Amino acid sequence: MATRKIFTRDFILSFFAQFAFSSVFCILIPTFPIYLSSKGSPEAEIGLLIGVFSVSSLILRPFIGRALIRIPEKKMMISGALLYAFSSLAYLFATPFWPLFIVRILHGIGLAFFSTASFTLIANISPEAHRGESLSYYYLAINIAFVLGPYVGMLLINRFEFSVLFLVCLVLSLFSLSITTQLSERKNARFEDLSMERQPFLSRGAIPSAIMAFMVNIVWGAVTAFFPLYAISHGVSNPGLFFGALAVMHIIGRTLGGRILDLYPREKVILPCLLAYILSMAILAFSKTLPMFILVAVIWGIGNAFLYPTLVAYALDNAKSSLGPAMATFSAIADLGSGLGSVIMGVILQFTTYSIMFLCLTLTGVINLLYFYFSVRKRGEEKYANLRIPL
Repeated sequence: MATRKIFTRDFILSFFAQFAFSSVFCILIPTFPIYLSSKGSPEAEIGLLIGVFSVSSLILRPFIGRALIRIPEKKMMISGALLYAFSSLAYLFATPFWPLFIVRILHGIGLAFFSTASFTLIANISPEAHRGESLSYYYLAINIAFVLGPYVGMLLINRFEFSVLFLVCLVLSLFSLSITTQLSERKNARFEDLSMERQPFLSRGAIPSAIMAFMVNIVWGAVTAFFPLYAISHGVSNPGLFFGALAVMHIIGRTLGGRILDLYPREKVILPCLLAYILSMAILAFSKTLPMFILVAVIWGIGNAFLYPTLVAYALDNAKSSLGPAMATFSAIADLGSGLGSVIMGVILQFTTYSIMFLCLTLTGVINLLYFYFSVRKRGEEKYANLRIPL
């Protein structure tokens, strides 16, 4: 069975290491903007401190991806978990702006090491015919973290001081580090005959899906930065419920529909997912109550449940053997979207309103759809014209 080939020992260990690692990020999604606001940071500064986390990670990703041709993924994941642990501890002492700015950079670098290496590991150990399904299952580690993380984070800051929040992040980082050390000592034997000088820093085949992920993450970066404050302003005491509902839809979609990613051309999966992004942001622009926020999370979650694994698989499909550089290219460009999303929308928000900002995100989704339809989709139609989809 395909699932037996997918759920190997290293897959399961990496899954739980990813879950603990992602939980740190998810706990901070609704709480970090509130923490900065409590310290007196204005919206533009909040957007910058949140955005630099993603931007800092993208700078190193091409180098990490190239290095993964020779260096085992396990070592890179250990480095990332160590940086996450150090950053979580440093949050206890760093204050806005510059000390915290430096910590956020280090935290982002930790993300670059761990996530680039972990997804490259999964791509390398998964059967090629079931790569989409494997990635979909692996993303469940992040999705489960999204179910628990934001809700737990809000509970922590509502009942305790922010120092307790950062200590929990430290414990989770160390737990991820402990699991990562148990991974097999795997050599990248398939690349041993390749010269490092001939390996690219960037993968051209990964760029189309990376551009789409970039625009998707503009939306993601802005919503994670400012939705918690928007929800609280409308009387929602725990914005983590929104992210919890979003993650539940991710889990349902990726559990029940993981095999869909390998049964149909990637382009046929991407189109309805992009439409779901546009619809959800348009509704959010006019939503003011918790039930409406949950509706947005459901629509957005259904689209994203299939979209992101499909984009990753699409990048790896076009990369052929250069999986490390492909994963690095995809992640770097995608992370740039997360960083710019919070920064740009923070500036827009300072001069307009939340509704206008969310409408700007809707427009971003429309631009993404147009790029896909007129550039990527037509190329995909030629690719699959004479291809039989295996059942």
